Amino acid sequence: MAKLVEVCKTDEIPTGTMKGFKVEGKEILVANYEGKYYATGKKCTHMGGDLSKGKLEGRIVTCPRHGSQFDVTTGNFVKGPAKKNAPSYEVEVEGQSIKVNI
Repeated sequence: MAKLVEVCKTDEIPTGTMKGFKVEGKEILVANYEGKYYATGKKCTHMGGDLSKGKLEGRIVTCPRHGSQFDVTTGNFVKGPAKKNAPSYEVEVEGQSIKVNI
């Protein structure tokens, strides 16, 4: 059963940046793309690289280990070696609070 959990405050993730969190046992990456917040899995689906340490360009994050790329707005992989999408989570912003439905 999914539940809404506060992950961080909006001022922690300026537009064009991302940050990784561990919430309720899940590794989550929250990204701010064009002023809207998105949440996906933080680990690359190829070999578990930490996407929060990768490079965010527009809505594409590149894994620092082997260069797999994911769309932070959907979790979908756009370039391998990854062959599987990252999980995607619904995000709600209440005031300054970013909450993720996990």
